[in-house]
Amino acid sequence: MIDLSQPTRLLAVRDEDPEREWDDLGEWWPEQYPGVIGIRDRRAGGAWLAADIEARRLAVLLNRADVVDLPAEGVASRGSLALESVAGRSPSGPLAMHGFNLLEVDADGARVLSWDGAALRETTVPPGVHMIAHDDLDDPRTARIDAWLPAFRDAAGGDHDELDRWLDVLAESAALDKDDDRAIIRDNHVHGYPTMSLLYCVAEVSAANMEIHSHPLAQPAEWS
Repeated sequence: MIDLSQPTRLLAVRDEDPEREWDDLGEWWPEQYPGVIGIRDRRAGGAWLAADIEARRLAVLLNRADVVDLPAEGVASRGSLALESVAGRSPSGPLAMHGFNLLEVDADGARVLSWDGAALRETTVPPGVHMIAHDDLDDPRTARIDAWLPAFRDAAGGDHDELDRWLDVLAESAALDKDDDRAIIRDNHVHGYPTMSLLYCVAEVSAANMEIHSHPLAQPAEWS
């Protein structure tokens, strides 16, 4: 969820293979990315979410399907994208990477950089409340967006309690079976992926301040 009122507010849910080790929000790259915090993937060393508090930059990475077949070898990890983004180095195509959506947020607004293996597109996130997953921004082909975007918009308001109301909507969505494609807190095995929801993050970004908090789930794909 993204709300581009002032400040910009974000609710992000992380799906990953629970057997793939990771480290919670911290400053894991002090030499290469000083001042940057993120949620680190231990296997590849990259990040799904990264932030530079002082620079008021935040980036969130989501996988996206390729429209072309990429070679089995020579494809770079996407884990550096969020880290490079908050360091002020956004990707430019062509890229030797599988598809992704990279959400970039700063004090001036937000945009999505989308790579599908063939072309890199930029989508400016307009004012209002929005959702993105593995397709386009607010894409009704994504079942959880089609099911829950109206509820998140109804819970908006631009005030400090907005994130709490979004968490109420997230809790409501968790009443769905975790295998349901409309679920936000989910188990993706039935959809052909070995990933489950492991944590959620909330953040606020403005010209004056930035806050970000991570909340791991007690059990994969289980809301409590």
